[in-house]
Amino acid sequence: MYRALTWWMLHRGVPVASPEAVAEHARQPVIEMSTDPEQPMVTIDGTDVTGLIRTRQVSNAVSAVASVPEVRAHLVGMQQTIIARACAAGSGIVAEGRDIGTVVAPDATVKVFLTASETVRANRRSTDLVADPGATAAVTQAEQQRRDTIDAPQTAKAPDAVQIDSTALSLDEVVAAILDLARERAATAWSR
Repeated sequence: MYRALTWWMLHRGVPVASPEAVAEHARQPVIEMSTDPEQPMVTIDGTDVTGLIRTRQVSNAVSAVASVPEVRAHLVGMQQTIIARACAAGSGIVAEGRDIGTVVAPDATVKVFLTASETVRANRRSTDLVADPGATAAVTQAEQQRRDTIDAPQTAKAPDAVQIDSTALSLDEVVAAILDLARERAATAWSR
């Protein structure tokens, strides 16, 4: 959601370095998120921006947008509504973000604080950006460190979150670890 809003602002020429301008435009676009894991999609004003929000341009601007209190209030409310609907439907939901376990869904049954070394994170991200010749691992790591510093106030491990270091794990191993944790928590809830 933060990336979609950032893409929209960049696309519309909103100066993202101006908190006042960002706040003024924060509620204008219509952001929709698919909750279907088989067909993940993000649209803004009806435009599919699923791939567009993963560019370096958006990555390098999203922290400025996400740090604006009006943006945070608006998008946290939207996230909480999506989560509430999924839970009311009995399907549950997997949500990710820097403050999901502490701010958005502090009562979630399963919380994971996923980490990896800076080098591995940068290598993984630069692989995602293979079409961008400027996205070397070194450049990606520097940009990532800058964002991590800016986003630090929103990044906190919930006290009841389980930390998983994915540095040496494959995607399948990370998914398996999270599924094991979810099964464990579900079994504990059923035994009460």
